[in-house]
Amino acid sequence: MANLFKQKSSANVQNFANVGGYSVPTGCVATVIGMTLANMSNTGLTVDVQVNKGVNGGVSNISILKDAPIPVGGSLVVVGGDQKVVLEVNHSMQVNVTSRASAPGNVDAVMSILESDQ
Repeated sequence: MANLFKQKSSANVQNFANVGGYSVPTGCVATVIGMTLANMSNTGLTVDVQVNKGVNGGVSNISILKDAPIPVGGSLVVVGGDQKVVLEVNHSMQVNVTSRASAPGNVDAVMSILESDQ
């Protein structure tokens, strides 16, 4: 069984974007071992993080974080330490950002993954 560490990142994430454009490839299972979001705006933000299960006609998004604040110049560790998130084929992590000001807010996102063969 092959194991492969990967790092995916996205700059200026806003509207339910997949972090790093990553979704789990066929024949693999992935464990998210770390995920950090950094506020790149000049205003406070709130973020939502979801697991997109890629299901057609069923429940496709499961929230793991809802309306969490990130202050100006701050960051938020979504996954890390003892917490891990397992993703299956076609699953992805999505981030949505809401600004507390009229200007759109954005975050930079970094995700560390361990992929394993199924």
